[in-house]
Amino acid sequence: MDYIIYIVLAVLGVIFFVAQGFTKRRSRDRKSRKFMEDYKREDRNKSKDQT
Repeated sequence: MDYIIYIVLAVLGVIFFVAQGFTKRRSRDRKSRKFMEDYKREDRNKSKDQT
């Protein structure tokens, strides 16, 4: 019964590190060129002339 607090803290630590890994991977994927390869930017000057 004395070790329950350590077990709970260990489980929370593992969950924290797993969440950090997923967050870091998604951040790296967002920075890659694959993330924006289908993005088409509109010409800003063209859209200003139409209004």
